Amino acid sequence: MMHWTQRHKAIMTLVEKNGSCRVAELMRHLGVSDETVRRDLRVLAAKGLVDKVHGGVLMPAYGVREDPFAARLRMNAQAKRAIAELVAADIRDGESLMIDTGSTTLFVARALARHRNLTVITNNGEIGRILTAGSGNKVYVAGGEIRGDDGAVFGEPAIDFLTRFHVDRAILSAGAIHPETGLMDYHLPEAETARAMAARAERTMVVADHSKFSLRAPVTALALDRLHMIVTDRPPLAETLRALEHRGISLRFPVVDTQQAAVLNPV
Repeated sequence: MMHWTQRHKAIMTLVEKNGSCRVAELMRHLGVSDETVRRDLRVLAAKGLVDKVHGGVLMPAYGVREDPFAARLRMNAQAKRAIAELVAADIRDGESLMIDTGSTTLFVARALARHRNLTVITNNGEIGRILTAGSGNKVYVAGGEIRGDDGAVFGEPAIDFLTRFHVDRAILSAGAIHPETGLMDYHLPEAETARAMAARAERTMVVADHSKFSLRAPVTALALDRLHMIVTDRPPLAETLRALEHRGISLRFPVVDTQQAAVLNPV
């Protein structure tokens, strides 16, 4: 078993190299449990060596005060851009969409701003603002209690607002995607919003980078059977891949050598 001083050195080497690291990636690299990684990260954060964010750590932004959501936008940013471009290529002008709040869905909104005549319902004011730039787009933003760091809106008024619409697709973020428990999140209001959006959509697409696969989070949002497509930056491990194949869920990710999307088991 690697001593804690060796783990801390290994963690700092990875964070300094990549600028950020997810808890799941550190677990695989170090061969230790989730709790061990989180304990090590708390120690390093207390020393000011890293900045903790939801699901991982970043190199500290010295002298800059950054909201947690802004910090999450920097994590795996290249992967999120690749995911967003795949989504944008799949969405047609004139579609109706529900888009929930998340760092990856914000990248998706930026990519979709080139589209025309979209109808978009969202619970995030920044996503709404971005998509109003598209020619002929109609954007509706749910009302309710606003969360400070990311401008997301939650609560009964927001859920009630969503029930007034029926759309072609829901585009949802993820806290975790597990082969047994499905789409999961770390906050109950986010899971409730995901369920409400999926219930009002013909098809449900999840956007998530590879670090979200095979994780568990405290709150279950949707069973895998409720999903139609997952767009990610690289394929998951075999267990999760088998679970997706068994349910006929499309999996899309960029293929580096061709710069085209690979599609497994399209529905």
